[in-house]
Amino acid sequence: MRWFLSPIAALSLAVPASHGAAAAPAPAALVEPACRAGTAPYQRELERELGLPVDGRQSAADCAAIRRLQQRLGIRPADGSANLRTYRFVVADSIRRNPAQRRACPAKPYRVTCVDLTRQVLWAQSGRRLVFDPVPIRSGRDGLETRRGWQRVYLKKSYHYSTIYHVPMPYAQFFNGGQALHGTRSDLFSSGSGGCVNLALGDAKRLYDLLLKGDRLYIWGTKPGTGG
Repeated sequence: MRWFLSPIAALSLAVPASHGAAAAPAPAALVEPACRAGTAPYQRELERELGLPVDGRQSAADCAAIRRLQQRLGIRPADGSANLRTYRFVVADSIRRNPAQRRACPAKPYRVTCVDLTRQVLWAQSGRRLVFDPVPIRSGRDGLETRRGWQRVYLKKSYHYSTIYHVPMPYAQFFNGGQALHGTRSDLFSSGSGGCVNLALGDAKRLYDLLLKGDRLYIWGTKPGTGG
């Protein structure tokens, strides 16, 4: 007796069960979009930082190198633009890596929060050892400059609302009258504060958790664009 297989059964025998359905095609590799940012105000400074030809004009190579730098430092957007935001983060990173750039802040046997108004950067150190890495800040605008010199944290409030400027001041640490270290959701890289030292919210919380009432601050320099 002969046995005949239907076409469907024959096909099922011809294809090993382990093969199953046809494998899905491999996903295409992600291609990073072209870097198209033009020349920006801090072009020369970032070209110098990256060891690029310093001509103050954005090239495709400049744009790609700046974008890689932004990605390394976690700057968003990482678009290759040599803007103030990127420059300030680069300055903070340079201060972190180079102890000589922290010499203007006095080394003491206790913890000191260092506020450099000229470079718009804050860090904390014990002696010369960093205990809070440098981060960008925003200090008082022209006519409402942050007060300089030795200061002391005299009041800590995890949440405070300014009745003068009608804005929230999360993680506030007051050091001179109404001036405080505190977080903000506003842009740190435009204008200035009413005298407070503004930090990104995450940085403000970390600093709030670190410092104690009575901790010392040393504030020096001049915010660019202000008279004092």
